[in-house]
Amino acid sequence: MPVSSLSNGGVCCCCSALRPRYKRLVDNIFPEDPKDGLVKADMEKLTFYAVSAPEKLDRIGSYLAERLSRDVVRHRSGYVLIAMEALDQLLMACHSQSIKPFVESFLHMVAKLLESGEPKLQVLGTNSFVKFANIEEDTPSYHRRYDFFVSRFSAMCHSCHSDPEIRTEIRIAGIRGIQGVVRKTVNDELRATIWEPQHMDKIVPSLLFNMQKIEEVDSRIGPPSSPSAADKEENPAVLAENCFRELLGRATFGNMNNAVRPVFAHLDHHKLWDPNEFAVHCFKIIMYSIQAQYSHHVIQEILGHLDARKNDSPRVRAGIIQVLLEAVAIAAKGSIGPTVLEVFNTLLKHLRLSVEFEANYLQGGSVGSANLSTSSKDNDEKIVQNAIIQTIGFFGSNLPDYQRSEIMMFIMGKVPVFGTSTHILDISQLGYHFVCFRDLGTRRIQIMLLRSLLMVTSGYKAKTIVTALPGSFLDPLLSPSLMEDSELRQLVLEVMHNLMDRHDNRAKLRGIRIIPDVADLKIKREKICRQDTSFMKKNGQQLYRHIYLGCKEEDNVQKNYELLYTSLALITIELANEEVVIDLIRLAIALQDSAIINEDNLPMFHRCGIMALVAAYLNFVSQMIAVPAFCQHVSKVIEIRTMEAPYFLPEHIFRDKCMLPKSLEKHEKNLYFLTNKIAESLGGSGYSVERLSVPYVPQVTDEDRLSRRKSIVDTVSIQVDILSNSVPSDDVVSNTEEITFEALKKAIDTNGMEEQEKEKRRLVIEKFQKAPFEEIAAQCESKLLNTSVDNALFFFHSPPPSPSGTLTITSGHAQYQSVPVYEMKFPDLCVY
Repeated sequence: MPVSSLSNGGVCCCCSALRPRYKRLVDNIFPEDPKDGLVKADMEKLTFYAVSAPEKLDRIGSYLAERLSRDVVRHRSGYVLIAMEALDQLLMACHSQSIKPFVESFLHMVAKLLESGEPKLQVLGTNSFVKFANIEEDTPSYHRRYDFFVSRFSAMCHSCHSDPEIRTEIRIAGIRGIQGVVRKTVNDELRATIWEPQHMDKIVPSLLFNMQKIEEVDSRIGPPSSPSAADKEENPAVLAENCFRELLGRATFGNMNNAVRPVFAHLDHHKLWDPNEFAVHCFKIIMYSIQAQYSHHVIQEILGHLDARKNDSPRVRAGIIQVLLEAVAIAAKGSIGPTVLEVFNTLLKHLRLSVEFEANYLQGGSVGSANLSTSSKDNDEKIVQNAIIQTIGFFGSNLPDYQRSEIMMFIMGKVPVFGTSTHILDISQLGYHFVCFRDLGTRRIQIMLLRSLLMVTSGYKAKTIVTALPGSFLDPLLSPSLMEDSELRQLVLEVMHNLMDRHDNRAKLRGIRIIPDVADLKIKREKICRQDTSFMKKNGQQLYRHIYLGCKEEDNVQKNYELLYTSLALITIELANEEVVIDLIRLAIALQDSAIINEDNLPMFHRCGIMALVAAYLNFVSQMIAVPAFCQHVSKVIEIRTMEAPYFLPEHIFRDKCMLPKSLEKHEKNLYFLTNKIAESLGGSGYSVERLSVPYVPQVTDEDRLSRRKSIVDTVSIQVDILSNSVPSDDVVSNTEEITFEALKKAIDTNGMEEQEKEKRRLVIEKFQKAPFEEIAAQCESKLLNTSVDNALFFFHSPPPSPSGTLTITSGHAQYQSVPVYEMKFPDLCVY
């Protein structure tokens, strides 16, 4: 054998023997052919060595990282797989203080794999990182950061590989990597770093991007479910949703907003508010995943985003409001927090803005620029308004009674009134020619607010009527009931029904009709308590007056009469003692008399509608108080009407084709309910009927007249009444007046003076109602003192009259004016 060959072989053996042991152990785990896989026997030796000498772990990790980097560059995928498998086994086997440096080498190798362009290596690095994330370390690492991994995994979630299978595989790996980062950082003491906005702005959109594909699988709305492992591994949408739930479930008070705000940015950027199915799905996940005490944070964020997008299209705003509705529906079952008033205030503000936008669209159409887009925007604004009302109603119906009362007062305080300077919509740029749109907008906001109030009062059950209808709420509520708008009056009556009906009897009274036997309705009622009796003594006349005047409105339709009938019936059930029953019967007879006399010149349909309302109510109240003679009289009149005047009964008058009489003056008395007959029947049963002989006359106050102000559209429109040809010419005085500009100006100025006088009277009444007693007493005392001083000075300067005459100077000549004795006024003490 040559010496050279021996020397070479000796050198190799010598060099191999001089290499450190850990390197020799690492080299031995790699087979000559990478297809053979990891050499298990040598791997066991390496693991035993690492466990026995943990101080060598950092060197083992560095050497493995060096070999892996070289193999990645040379595209030796087989050796890369073997190196990562060895790293994973060492990581799982070793738990000691010395593992920290080894972890750094491990993360460096994972980063190398993730940076490579080969999908298999990226998936391999992700799997290793997930295994590492599941290891609980004994001590926290204060210097380790995961910024690179957050960025890289987020980029993998947005993979756009041309092969669908590979693209799905990479996206799944990215989602699992994000899940590993979240788990690892939350378990560390420095977990707050992952909640920083720069990380959440990458993590949350990446998850939402993959969740958008969830329409391909069954949507799991509600509390977190437990999908199968196959779903998690095969579908990025399912895996992303579960990762999103886990992320939100780990959020705390301080970092909740950072996790939610990127959701809004993603939905805005991808225009997912219209349609908003995905947005609703996302926020349902959020509300079910977070802790219940943090629900109000999410609601506040939605309200803030709604404010930020207030100038967007109606459909976008409607989508955000519907998301708010879903969030409120879930939060109402737990803790809503201190945002109750803020929610309603924001919703009412946007309701008002929507009405303003709607009025602007109408204004644009009125000047000739109307087109299909204007009409569609108008309809879209109605969608926004309906969504707001539904949200208000649902939120209000889930509040406790004491909070609901405050919200009722809050909404009622927002209802504008025609003719007042407050609560007018800001459409001043439309000019004088479009003042009518302001009033249309005011009417619209009135209807919207009353509909919201109707939703809030639905299901409200107060023990006493004073709690449900305090004076501070009843007065402003009844004010719109005298508006010249049938829809407004209907809403006011429906709100009152919600508050009065404490035993759920309203459904049994639905529809105005002659009830053959009231007992079949099984009406629930209780004995009238002292608080309810006191309420009727204080506010009964106010309720009667509004019902009486509401029956005589010219724009009443069938629904108005039905609601007025229901109001009378509910007062009878919930609040009526013997005194109230007598007052209600007086009210019914007064309505009958007003329909017969017709001082308000009502159309024949309305007069017959009032007669039918009176018949239905007297039939109801007679059976409720169960006085046989009263029931007999009412039944007899109804029977005669059925034969001779069916248009006086609700079943006939409210039909589409009902024959109406030409007049009511020629009808016989037996068609009417007679006061003397009713008094006789009730007196025999122990009722105090003295007041039945006194006709009911409502007292119309200045407040009522103020609330009945017409809109400016009615004020500025000039109507010229032409005498009917049916009036005989002999009775008409031929006195014509030329209509000029000055005459019209004078008429308008006169109307303005009358309005000013009414306003002054209203202010005086309001002052005496609300001003402190000391202020009123001081003002009256001052006026009384001034009057007394003036009278005293008058007597001093004006001598008493004398029979001899009084000297007066007229035109420079002195004259005596004598006063006869019998015309002189003497003090009482001087007269015998």
